[in-house]
Amino acid sequence: MVEKSGSKTNRRLFSVETIRFLREVHTQNSREWFERNRDVYQSHLLGPMQEMVIYLNEAMLDIDPRFETRPQVNRTISKIYRDTRFSRDKSLFKRAAWLVFKRPSPDWTRHPAFFFEITPDFYRYGMGYYQAVRATMDALRRRIDDNPSGFDRIIKPIMKSGWFTLEGDSFKRPLPCTHGPQIAQWYQKKSFYLTHHRSVDKDLFSPRLAETVKKRFKALKPLYQLLMIEETQGNASP
Repeated sequence: MVEKSGSKTNRRLFSVETIRFLREVHTQNSREWFERNRDVYQSHLLGPMQEMVIYLNEAMLDIDPRFETRPQVNRTISKIYRDTRFSRDKSLFKRAAWLVFKRPSPDWTRHPAFFFEITPDFYRYGMGYYQAVRATMDALRRRIDDNPSGFDRIIKPIMKSGWFTLEGDSFKRPLPCTHGPQIAQWYQKKSFYLTHHRSVDKDLFSPRLAETVKKRFKALKPLYQLLMIEETQGNASP
């Protein structure tokens, strides 16, 4: 388990062994290889992911008491096995791992969620939609139109911090928007997510990683709560 010491974890979670495993799982990708390396998976990938979930638990429940926070595969943590039934790629194992904090729901991909992902080449974390429905984004645009200054007060400190980049597809033909350029970039999104994206570096292996992620997730709380209001309105729309 992750222990707390002041505002920091007391040990690093991920290591070069984590990255080595993710690289080899892509090149080897056989059940025999995985069974030989199951202990590596559990010690250097699954275990650290579980520890991060445990460390973030309290902060995430403060953001949304309805979040799923159990540190288990298929709850907050991705499976290592791929579902190859409907894919041309028959690789057995994933070369990335992620954790997600979301409300339990069959259509959770339509709702905003917090995530952390690690791959052999990069890691990233943030919050947003996997695939927002049009009604949800329309409801958010109406909210922006009703109170652009209120929306600006929420997003300004997020964007000013430099911690996150706004990503997601925009409309090819821009929608009419009378707001300034900072709001307009949100207004034109079909769906969006905020992400902090980095190549594998020393910060990934730092004992401060989990605390940094927690601090930055907490900074997104006002925006998440606004989006959940829009989710209720959007999903109620015809």
